[in-house]
Amino acid sequence: MSWLPIIALALVTFVVAAFVFKLPKAGWTLFAAALLFGLTGYALQGNPGYAGSPKDAEAKQAEASFAMVDARREFFPRNPTPSRFVTTADAFAGKGQYETAAGMLQNAVRENPSDSEAWVALGNVLIEHADGSLTPAALYAYARANEVDPGNPAASYFMGLGFLRSGRPVEARQAWADLLESAPEDAPWRTGLAERLERLEALMQQMGDVPAQGQ
Repeated sequence: MSWLPIIALALVTFVVAAFVFKLPKAGWTLFAAALLFGLTGYALQGNPGYAGSPKDAEAKQAEASFAMVDARREFFPRNPTPSRFVTTADAFAGKGQYETAAGMLQNAVRENPSDSEAWVALGNVLIEHADGSLTPAALYAYARANEVDPGNPAASYFMGLGFLRSGRPVEARQAWADLLESAPEDAPWRTGLAERLERLEALMQQMGDVPAQGQ
């Protein structure tokens, strides 16, 4: 088995920690060192051809899935609560059943094409189903979310996160920078978005991949 999936998993873990769990920038170096230490130990003692503990993998998958749900909910009012289809889809996503979750969310947008949270949730699970790749179907779901609720930043934020997870940080930065530029000064999510963009730019600077100012 190739080491590339393991390295990619480490990168995704870092991205989720920094941009979903909001790991402070001061802790990035320590966290990255911990990941590197773990990979080094695995290289010395492990074997990428052997399966890990299924329960541990399921627990981590559920934790990441529910973290994404919590992050999505930050962009939507607590009342009313999500539709029954979205709530059920979240439960399936927590079990790693992304195809089933996508089916539930397709039912949600058929029943109510103006349900922007359902469109965003659909984009998210389609990315998960594609192992972190921002697919055309996910892009379409985010576009529909923006169309039915242009004042809500969720679709653009998660599209940026999808770009980042797909190894396209420049496009992620552009998506978030455009969103921040168009955000009202009093938008309650503006500060959080600015912090995430700052984290991304700091990460890109460490990678030597920061475009010129204004690009």
